[in-house]
Amino acid sequence: MSGLFKKPDTSAAERQIEETRKQTAMERQRAEEEKRDMMETEAARRRSRMRGGSRMLLSEARVAPETGIQTLGASSAERTA
Repeated sequence: MSGLFKKPDTSAAERQIEETRKQTAMERQRAEEEKRDMMETEAARRRSRMRGGSRMLLSEARVAPETGIQTLGASSAERTA
């Protein structure tokens, strides 16, 4: 009869719950870090678009964008030099 009034052993279940809580906390922290990194990257992109400087003026369409725009009055010999 003494076994009827004893509490069942729940230590294994409690350990499992604690382990699950720890994993959840770690995953939440990792997700927050990833979100922060993504927001910092987006902010850097936004900043570079707003304050891009001369880099924004370079065209990707040209072979050598650093050479600048050729004027209409330049001869073909000047363009190749």
